[in-house]
Amino acid sequence: QPYEKKFITKEELIPVAEKMRADGVALAMIHAFIDDDGKANVSYEFQKDPSIVSCTIVGESTLPSISSIYDLAAEWPEREIMELMPITFEGVDTSKRLFMPDSMLDGQGQILVTPMDKLKKMAGTGGDEA
Repeated sequence: QPYEKKFITKEELIPVAEKMRADGVALAMIHAFIDDDGKANVSYEFQKDPSIVSCTIVGESTLPSISSIYDLAAEWPEREIMELMPITFEGVDTSKRLFMPDSMLDGQGQILVTPMDKLKKMAGTGGDEA
């Protein structure tokens, strides 16, 4: 399956999503990660048959929600990302958690995936133990 990756700005997101929706292009998923430099990387994967078009925004921790354009297809991944990472989607209802305990409602981005060797070094085990 062909894959096309484009880098866009935060300001381009809404117009791109509106155009994709108007053209009948489905939103397949929204992915995010924090890179080694601490920058947020958020990718919007659109199923534009027969290929995937990935529109990626780098270095922005606050983005507009596209849930008004793609409904739950956008809202659920946006909410998941907000629970797991220090990334905010403006306009998303966060009054209830998807899977984190409600006692964590005062914070966001509570879980970041950390490689095991880094966790072991942080714990002072040196990372050599199995």
